[in-house]
Amino acid sequence: MTQMNMIQALNSAMDVMMARDPGVVLMGEDVGYFGGVFRATEGLQRKYGEHRVLDSPIAEGGIVATAIGMSINGLRPVAEIQFADYIYPAYDQIVSELARIRYRSGGDFCAPVTIRTPCGGGIRGGQTHSQSPEALFAHVSGLKVVMPSNPYDAKGLLIASIEEDDPVIFLEPKRLYNGPFDGDPNKPAVGWNSHARGDVPEGHYRVELGVADIVRPGSKLTIITYGTMVHVCLAAAEKAGVDAEVIDLRSIVPLDVETIVNSVKKTGRCIVAHEATRFAGFGAEILSTVQEECFWHLEAPVLRVAGWDTPYPHAFEWEYFPGQARVIAAIKATMEAS
Repeated sequence: MTQMNMIQALNSAMDVMMARDPGVVLMGEDVGYFGGVFRATEGLQRKYGEHRVLDSPIAEGGIVATAIGMSINGLRPVAEIQFADYIYPAYDQIVSELARIRYRSGGDFCAPVTIRTPCGGGIRGGQTHSQSPEALFAHVSGLKVVMPSNPYDAKGLLIASIEEDDPVIFLEPKRLYNGPFDGDPNKPAVGWNSHARGDVPEGHYRVELGVADIVRPGSKLTIITYGTMVHVCLAAAEKAGVDAEVIDLRSIVPLDVETIVNSVKKTGRCIVAHEATRFAGFGAEILSTVQEECFWHLEAPVLRVAGWDTPYPHAFEWEYFPGQARVIAAIKATMEAS
């Protein structure tokens, strides 16, 4: 085990996979010489050469289209989109081409493409550097969607994603790049400037896609979340003093329905939390699944805690985030309901 932050864990995952498989190539804006805007690919071009770590033009549609062509010809490209907010010029390539290749070809071709992209807010990046678009990709058949919350999972999930024979959208919460974050709006720098690390194996290991993690066992309430909100919900549950079970989904698609259902049937109460906009967010899908599978076990309505239904507010970034106070309010309302 080595102490790593999330950036180092992601770099280690790509290093491990490039050493194991000569078909793994990296591409994106500034990923080579510069090492990526967040330094996730630092040192990899020097180690593996410019033919395997390719700096691309500022053309997201071209990055994804090139990755598709590489993948159906036997390579395993890992494409970086510098911010999730920049992924929309490539959306048609992702939805109309990448996600459908296996189906359109009747299984003759697959597209083992991993698209890495930083998501979420917390760096004062405003509307064009802070979005959380996971629900848009979860809706697209043929894509897997992943969002880690800690360095160990980040490395294991990225390795598993690169080894997948179908495309994966790998969303990286940038607030967690350099350490954990507890969602306290009075400490906006926590998580961005801190350097807390986690134990991460140096070599190859996998965290299987589609398997959630119960990060806090409990018996009175289930909190279902992912990404940055895992740390917010853990801190809120501790502060509220409730025997809450906190589930880190890790994979949004495929969704670990079994773990969700078993937990909610046990606790009878449920909160769903995510940073993205509430309306039509992925939390609505989780809520519907709980309603369909656990209705007769519920002792209170399922509540959602999420971002505002508004374009990302630069001036009110920390009010937009669903922090500890909003999670605690939901916990109180759920526990008092009957």
